This record gives sequence, structure tokens and C-alpha cells, in this order.
Amino acid sequence: MLQSDSPNPWIVFCMVAVGVFLSTMDSSMVNVALPTIMRSFSTTLAQAEWVALIYLLTITITLLIWGRLSDRLGKGKMYLLGMLVFTIGSVACYIASSLAMLIFCRFIQACGASMMMSSGPAIIKMVFPVHQLGRALGLVGIATSIGLMSGPVISGFLIQFYSWRLLFLVTVPVSLLCFAVGWYWLLPLIPSPAIGSFKATRFDWTGLVVWTLLLTVAVLASTHHGAFPKGMVLAWVFGFCVLLFFFKIIEQRAEEPLLPLFLFRDRYYAIGMSCAALSFVVLFVVLLLIPFYLDYVLLLPVKRIGLVMMSVPLAVFVVSPLSGWLYDRMGARLLTTAGLSLCCLALICLCFLDEQSTVIDVAWRLVLLGAGQALFLSPNTASVLSIVDPHHIGITSGVLATARNIGMLIGVTFAGLVFGEVFSFLSGGLDLKDFSSVHITAFIRSLQISFGLTALVAMSGVLLSGRR
Repeated sequence: MLQSDSPNPWIVFCMVAVGVFLSTMDSSMVNVALPTIMRSFSTTLAQAEWVALIYLLTITITLLIWGRLSDRLGKGKMYLLGMLVFTIGSVACYIASSLAMLIFCRFIQACGASMMMSSGPAIIKMVFPVHQLGRALGLVGIATSIGLMSGPVISGFLIQFYSWRLLFLVTVPVSLLCFAVGWYWLLPLIPSPAIGSFKATRFDWTGLVVWTLLLTVAVLASTHHGAFPKGMVLAWVFGFCVLLFFFKIIEQRAEEPLLPLFLFRDRYYAIGMSCAALSFVVLFVVLLLIPFYLDYVLLLPVKRIGLVMMSVPLAVFVVSPLSGWLYDRMGARLLTTAGLSLCCLALICLCFLDEQSTVIDVAWRLVLLGAGQALFLSPNTASVLSIVDPHHIGITSGVLATARNIGMLIGVTFAGLVFGEVFSFLSGGLDLKDFSSVHITAFIRSLQISFGLTALVAMSGVLLSGRR
């Protein structure tokens, strides 16, 4: 394993930062493009949101696999191979001729992103000394924010003047260059684990199968429940509970479990992972619904929607370095609790948006949300990585990324479920694709209820974080 006094930690940091930038830029571009993609393929919201859901679902399922394999094969190799797969998936998305094909290509893209996410934080932990870890992860937050900031702007420009398909080609030249440079120049800085450093054990294939079924059943039941009779929905819920029970039993008995439940016996570890998931539930509810509000209610062109959505990453860009610097001096508890409190306040403020609101009204609320996320994320990540045994850094990095992606997955699913059900009820059974100006009141009310329930989720994170 590379020692923390590596002579080139910032060179390795740049490689990780590029991958973070590409994956977050792609995510933010697609979120802004969802209304356009929905119109392009003449689909419902439940169908179109699978362009985002399959990405998150795939990452959530596979992160633990890549985290475990990176401990065996080397985190540098796993990271760079992930960048190559991500590039192949991006090109495939560009040529997709149907919504089904686009969703499949997003699956390929997500596999590459998952490989990078599972290794990135662990690589940072390997090459930086403890007293610089918070600062380095804070700077990763800057890379995240730059990706999120540039994504909406690029997306809005390309959709307005060209096509949403070009969104998937933007990252290709940078990712190919980074892969080539990283493979031949930077990979030697991150050597593979020594032979014999890990005992040979059977991979937890049973746990993987049950984990995949567990998440898939949850997502399908929440996004397509309207297509099934009530009895079938109850059967899905029962099946989910059974799978959850069996997954726990399997992981407790596995020689090398997919999800190391024994790590969650540490209260600090468990709280850190839970809060990471809750923070991203809050974030992705907003990121999914606000573009529809800006498009359908405020009637903004796509280019301006991208500019407004920059408010979140702009706040992250400003606050993340400060957050990492403060963590190195005062620890995580106060910072993470304050960050989630700001998120909760932002959600409460978002509940007051209506058809008379202005772009400025939306922007300052998004800035507040972004500041809260930035204040929370770096200290939470650094504190969890700092308490684990070095042999568990890779899998912990994977678990952290899994927790965040479960949060994203729940956020997207929750937003679509609550908003879709409330809007359908208030509009007399219509879907969002049937929206017209006479349904603005129903849209606003659905938005307010969705954000109000999400504020309760944020509050639960505040209470939990305060107990670490």
C-alpha cells in the first residue's frame, strides 16, 4: 500500500479529481435534460426517470463489488479501468435509438462510474497524511462542485442549440486522455496490494444476488406500483422484507461478506453512513423536481434552467474548502450537524415557492442547500475513513459511496413517487406528461408536499448526526 508520505500526493489527487468531475458533470447534465428526454421519447415521468434511476441503481448494486475487488487487484487499476468503461458507456448513450437502449447504455456508463467511486476516496486516504485528509477531501468537493456547476450550463446550451444526445460526448475526450496519462504515468504511484496480503476466500455471490434483487424490487415497487393491483403491491412489499431478512442472515454468515455488517457495530461508523445516505436523499429530491418547476411553472428556457441549477454546486465550491479546513481543526460532529440543519432549512424555504416566485427566489434557496451539503460531506467522509482499519479502507470507501448512492436512489424514487401521486390526485388522475397551464395549482401543491416531507427526512439526519 502506498504510504501517506508519498512524494506526489497532489498528482494522484488530480487524477481522482478528474474522475469525480466527469461523473458529477454527467449526472447534473442528465438531470437537467430529463424534461427534454421525456418529450423526445413521448414517455411518462415514471419511464423517463429510469434514465437517472438505472444509473443510480447500478452504482448502488455494484459499488460493494468494486470496493472489495479494489482491495485485491489494486485501487489505481480499478479506478482507471472504470474511467475507460465510463467512456465506452458515454459513446453508447450518444447513439441510443430508443429509451430502452438509452437506459441500457446508462447501465454500462454507471458500471464505470461505480468503479471510480469505489476507489477514489480510498486513493486519497492512501496518499495523504492524516492532518491533510480533510483538506484533500474538501478539494475533492471542489471538483464535485465544478462538475455540478458546468453540467447544467453545458446541458442547457447543447439542448437549446443542438441535441441532448451531445451531452454524452462532452466527457469522452477528457476521460480518454486521463485514462492514457493515468495508466502509463500515474498508476506506478499507486501500487497493487502485495501478494498474500489478502487471504483467498470465496466471493459472496449469494449476497450479491440477494442485494441486487433487494434494490431492484424496492425501485420497481415504488416507480411502477400504479401498474399493478393493490394485492400485487403488497406482495412486492412482503418480498422486499423477506429479501432484507435473508440478506442480513447471509452477510452475517459469509466468510467475506459483500456488506461487512460487523463494521456497523461501531456507532460512529453507522451514524456516518446513515447520515451520508440521508443527505443525498434530500439533495436528489430537489435536483429532480426543481428543473420541472423551472420548466413547467416559471417557463424558463433550458439554458436558463442550467444557470439556476448552478446555485447548488456554486455554494459547494465556496464552502467545501472551508469545511475541510475546519474539520482538520474541530472534528466532524458540529460541522455535520450544522450542515444537515442548513439543508433542512433550505427544504422548508423551498416549500414556499409558487407561481409568483422569481429566479432569485429559487437560487438563494438552492445556495442554502448547497452550503449545507458542502459543510456536511467532507467532514463526514474524512471522519469515517479515519476510524477504520487500513485493510478495510477499500470496502469502507465502497460502503460510503453505496450509502450516498442509496440516498440518491431513494431521493429520485421518493420524489417521483410522492410528486406523481399527489399531482395525479389533485389533477384528476393525470400524469405529468399531460400537464398544461390549468394544472399549475396542482403542480405547486405537489411540489410543496414533496419538499415538506423531505424536510422531515433532513431533520431526522440532524438528530442522528448530533448523536455521533
